[in-house]
Amino acid sequence: MQTLETSVNPQSDEFRANTEAMDAHIRTFREAEQKVLDLAESAREKFTKRGKLLPRDRINRLLDRGSEFLELCSLAGYKMHDDKDGSQAGGGIIAGIGTVEGVRCLVVASNSAIKGGTITPAGLDKTLRLQQIAMENKLPVVSLSESGGANLNYATDIFVLGARGFANQARMSAAGIPQITVVHGNATAGGAYQPGLSDYVITVREQAKMFLAGPPLLKAATGEVATDEELGGAEMHATVAGTAEYLAEDDADGIRQAREILGALPWNENLPPRREADWDAPLYPAEELLGVIPAESKKPYDVREILARIADGSRFLDFKNGYDDQTVCGTIRIEGLSVGIIGNNGPITPAGSTKAAQFIQLCDQAGTPILFLHNTTGFMVGTHSEQNGIIKHGSKMIQAVANCRVPKIAIVVGGSYGAGNYAMCGRGLDPRFIFAWPNSRTAVMGPAQAGKVMRIVAEDKQRRGGMEPDAKTLDFLEQATAKKLEEGSTALYGTARLWDDGLIDPRDTRRVLALVLSICREAEQRQLRPNSFGVARF
Repeated sequence: MQTLETSVNPQSDEFRANTEAMDAHIRTFREAEQKVLDLAESAREKFTKRGKLLPRDRINRLLDRGSEFLELCSLAGYKMHDDKDGSQAGGGIIAGIGTVEGVRCLVVASNSAIKGGTITPAGLDKTLRLQQIAMENKLPVVSLSESGGANLNYATDIFVLGARGFANQARMSAAGIPQITVVHGNATAGGAYQPGLSDYVITVREQAKMFLAGPPLLKAATGEVATDEELGGAEMHATVAGTAEYLAEDDADGIRQAREILGALPWNENLPPRREADWDAPLYPAEELLGVIPAESKKPYDVREILARIADGSRFLDFKNGYDDQTVCGTIRIEGLSVGIIGNNGPITPAGSTKAAQFIQLCDQAGTPILFLHNTTGFMVGTHSEQNGIIKHGSKMIQAVANCRVPKIAIVVGGSYGAGNYAMCGRGLDPRFIFAWPNSRTAVMGPAQAGKVMRIVAEDKQRRGGMEPDAKTLDFLEQATAKKLEEGSTALYGTARLWDDGLIDPRDTRRVLALVLSICREAEQRQLRPNSFGVARF
């Protein structure tokens, strides 16, 4: 492998300007995350008076001390639906991948400190994505549940597709993926089926309330009068209905029991021993990733500058670089794990498409995961490109991306425009994981180009109608279109809509990649014990 040498000067004015620009992007998304944390923290006194832990405190007690927690989709629904100022982002859910009793798990906690953990349409989308991650990566699911159910303002947007979440739970149980739920508070109506479809249920005494219809609805529907405890209390479910297998005295005790259940499973016993690989750190510090990306998005840079700061020993085996230098393909290792790289140094040409498609097939043949580093304006356009078969060659690349069997991981490090987003394994091509840097942009095309296209189309229409083009109207149309696409292409806009699994600080890229590559590798090695219908209570 070639040892990459940087051409970046960290002492230059340009590098400092790039770093300041990236710092500003990072501050923007960290401030958005902090708003959510602050709003939840404001409920601490109320939770303490009720003898409860805040949702994030529950997660901290669940995880092994000192272990990593990769939070996912933290800003889902940002400034969407009821979230007017961004403080209620997250869809009513806190979730991520962490380690519990030595077992790597998906951890999902109702964010009951904000609007009772009610679920918005973004929360449903997030739930379905989390379940997909659990199934693809064979991760047990631990849920810390306390939710008012669907946000009734958006019940019609959630109701029909909400069944998919329950179907996924049933399929995970049948696939042999254990689900453990601690019910810390209310679980009403549809929310009661989430623990009901779990394999193990723990209810917290005098806190958990599980029923299809609460006392007010029961009285209105049938005239029957019953208390919360009679109808759906923790003790009733553990001793009479049999919905719960375990009864906890408080939040902390419920979490302790969840840890014990997971620790009792022989989950890791049949895995081969983890390979302790020797690896070298990159030759260049991760801190420099803030300055290698030009502040001016139209200015080109070499994606190898990123590779030099995430690859073991900054080593890279370049594939077919003399054939096309705008689509970069090759192999690196990250903490000893081999990964194929596809990155952009410009638009994707016909030659770049065929090069990438061939490389993807080679990775698939060898079982090598693929990392896509997005920074492309899309496929090359123009007479030369069209005559050289950009459509058919680009289609081959998309076919290869869609059909390869190895884990695909994507990070949007710059622009991801047009069908280039598809070819580079954007959300629609089902990457195993996809993250974005906070400076990134995703859109059908650049805002300026979109504005010009709309102007040209409108001007041609006016001329065909025998009208003299109105410059003022055309100016307004061009500017309005560009503004709309500009606002709808930012990293915050995309992550709110789950176009990625979360925004990450560029300096964390290697750490995040090492973790998800390890998760993918473990999933490939794990054998599940499926059955026909999942585990049912009788």
